[in-house]
Amino acid sequence: MSRQSRHIPFERLHNFRDLGGYATEDGRSVRWGWLYRSDSLAKLAGEDWERFLGMGIGTVVDLRYPWEIEARGRVPDDASFTYHNLSIEHRPYDQPSLGPEIEVGPFLAERYMEVADDGVAELREALEVIAAADGPVVFHCASGKDRTGLLAALVLILVGVSEADAVEDFALTELATGRLLADWRAAHGGREPKWPGYGRAPEQVMTLFLAALIRRHGSVRDYAANALGVDEALVEALRERLLTPAEAELPAAAGAGPGGVPGAPVAGETRTEAAGRA
Repeated sequence: MSRQSRHIPFERLHNFRDLGGYATEDGRSVRWGWLYRSDSLAKLAGEDWERFLGMGIGTVVDLRYPWEIEARGRVPDDASFTYHNLSIEHRPYDQPSLGPEIEVGPFLAERYMEVADDGVAELREALEVIAAADGPVVFHCASGKDRTGLLAALVLILVGVSEADAVEDFALTELATGRLLADWRAAHGGREPKWPGYGRAPEQVMTLFLAALIRRHGSVRDYAANALGVDEALVEALRERLLTPAEAELPAAAGAGPGGVPGAPVAGETRTEAAGRA
């Protein structure tokens, strides 16, 4: 599977990605078409909106501040999905205005640690919402990079995906950096952001963040258990919700999708498209 294939094409969304396909330590994998991450869904309109509705998404989790939503809008209302605003970041900062001397990796890793410390109630609730959803889920922030990247890594690691794969997934935002920058320039009279790190997501950011989290808490699972209050039942609910069945549970059927599950989406395919194929 190519790095690009996780990005689902929209005209105005630049960082909408499927988190499916990542292998877990027990031989299962994240289901395609069940969990998505994105930049701001406030940009959805026209054909983009119709495509989004066609994906069958039943839950939207917006990780932005309420003041961001008031200023820049949110996903349009629709009866097909529920909407949750869970602002996991509590200390706002302005990335474009940072000085060029600020190193991307260490700076953003420190900001992520602040989110991990401050946003415990919202992070736990986000995990609960994902685990309880009865259809596909998408979570997003503004660029789909920092707040979204932190939650994506947390979910992936909790269900058994390796830290290395979580880091690699984080860095896929680099494929969207050019378009995210173009949006910023268009909104600011063609100016360049002062900070060269704006829109960047090198692997070093997530690597440093996870290392700091593990130094402080022992492991990502320990952080979730002790700081977020995530018990084994919630972890198991996430695994049951997001992972393909264990091999012993798989039905034998012709035309099965990944992992032998009939009608399961293949790489780059939505659940709606898979249903039509099944």
